[in-house]
Amino acid sequence: MAYSIDATSHDCYPDSSVLVNKLGIRNQQQLDETELFLVGVQTLQFEAKPLEGALDFNYYKQIHKLLFEALYDWAGTVRTINMSKQHTQFCECQSIDELGILMFARIAKMHYLQGLPRDEFITEIVDFYANLNYLHPFREGNGRCQRLYIRQLALQAGYSLDFAKIDSDRMMIATIHAASGVRDTLLQVFDEMISEL
Repeated sequence: MAYSIDATSHDCYPDSSVLVNKLGIRNQQQLDETELFLVGVQTLQFEAKPLEGALDFNYYKQIHKLLFEALYDWAGTVRTINMSKQHTQFCECQSIDELGILMFARIAKMHYLQGLPRDEFITEIVDFYANLNYLHPFREGNGRCQRLYIRQLALQAGYSLDFAKIDSDRMMIATIHAASGVRDTLLQVFDEMISEL
């Protein structure tokens, strides 16, 4: 689903909505297929051997860089344009770094959600997930980066999180509802995805 931005002037080829990329691909379908393959390979590598270090905002950026650096020069760096999607307005670009640092500092103070009872863990991870979706720090690839990070956060806290258990349309609707302040559906979705290790 496309973002609401001026595609002709922001990171895209002239008179096009195709993102400028290292491979020079100017056809959207070809870029989508190439991106799906390359990001898929990097995702498998991350799952087999996750990055080391504290799960802070820099870690999050490193995941994005790992996933997308074969395609985009800006992989791992925050966006410099404002974006919205399906009536959801994301964080203004000039506030991303400040808000991101604060968000990740909060979960660091909570020991990255480790040691929480299941119900409390679900409440906190849903809160963080919804806020991370609002932050939407990258030009492209936010959802894939977000899911990978959230799964890693859950694993380190002693929980398994399986996004494959939930239909992608249901997840999208729950995320949209959460963006408007209604998190009941997202809480239910996470309750179904999460199990203790």
